[in-house]
Amino acid sequence: MKKYIFISPEGTTEAPNSTYEVNNMQVIGIVENVDNEDQALIKLLIENEWIIDAEYNIAEFICYEIL
Repeated sequence: MKKYIFISPEGTTEAPNSTYEVNNMQVIGIVENVDNEDQALIKLLIENEWIIDAEYNIAEFICYEIL
């Protein structure tokens, strides 16, 4: 079974000096015990309903297998 991490380019964060908005990549989640990326995405969305509620564009997600 494999393990995957999902990252999104959407969103921003605030710098400690709150006058700056910082573009960044956000870790959305890590999924374990799946056979492939498609299964990982499905499991990620089932286990984390907030992703849809927060209106992330899942087509923008970047997925990496963690070795």
